[in-house]
Amino acid sequence: MEQMREEPTILSSQPPMARHGQLVQAFGTIRLFPLGLSYDKRAYSCERLNLLLADTQVLHALYKKHHWLMRGPTFQQLHLLLHKSAAEQLALVDALAERVQTLGGVAVGDPRHAAEITRIQRPPNGCEEVSAMLSRLLDAHEIILSDARDAAAKIARLGDDGTNDLIVSRLIRINELQVWSIAEHLVDTPWDLVM
Repeated sequence: MEQMREEPTILSSQPPMARHGQLVQAFGTIRLFPLGLSYDKRAYSCERLNLLLADTQVLHALYKKHHWLMRGPTFQQLHLLLHKSAAEQLALVDALAERVQTLGGVAVGDPRHAAEITRIQRPPNGCEEVSAMLSRLLDAHEIILSDARDAAAKIARLGDDGTNDLIVSRLIRINELQVWSIAEHLVDTPWDLVM
């Protein structure tokens, strides 16, 4: 009796294209994790973190834009400073998003969504003068710092120490240092006093 040989199944190496999946968690909802924090406390923290996250994403983009468009006699110093600050803001974006996810929420991940909920004013598409670009960065920082202080205080009262620590130890401190660095570039000091 002759044995029948099965033909091997040939798998396709073609990746599936244009797939759309079902939504498994809606934005603004919270999954239950055993974190010792109630649903309401985690929901509040996620809401505040997502607003800070959207603003931080926009601030990161502003730093990159101004880094590329920098001009003038202090070009090199400002170009490098803005590049460094953009990298620090990008690290904050990641930390904020991961905290939202840790709490069971959904982080603002799409730049279009961030643009919808940010409180930072949109800059012109073109290139402004240097002082205007730096002032725009300071305005954005002030929005973030004011909201961060308010959020940290309220979140501390709720007992969410992890979120409070992130906001105070990283978000506020990094933004304050960046404000100082940018503000000092706007001081109008006569050159004869500098030398």
